[in-house]
Amino acid sequence: DEPTAGLDPTGRAEILSNIESYRQAKNATIMMVSHSMEDVARMTDRLLVMNGSRLAMDGAPGEVFAHAEEILEMGLSIPQITQVFLHLRKMGVPVENVYTIDQAIAALRAVRGGEGQC
Repeated sequence: DEPTAGLDPTGRAEILSNIESYRQAKNATIMMVSHSMEDVARMTDRLLVMNGSRLAMDGAPGEVFAHAEEILEMGLSIPQITQVFLHLRKMGVPVENVYTIDQAIAALRAVRGGEGQC
């Protein structure tokens, strides 16, 4: 439950790295409760979204964060980069739904026609 709460960025990175190393070494399933959607988007294969006491969504990060506006309506958060891309779409920029920085870079390059750096 919230393994990185209250940690500085270095401590946070170390804890998450340790969790990922353990998962890979043991081929283990890790269940993590977190309010950091950036960590969730980057580290998980499957998300369970709770709304009150009921299961509201269950799926891969891309499937779940494709419902970003619905998640926000529940009073929950989404990755900051997803918020930026929702805003870009509302402004008429033809961008895909993203939830990680790497996806954002690829999406922006696609909008620019693959030219140059973002």
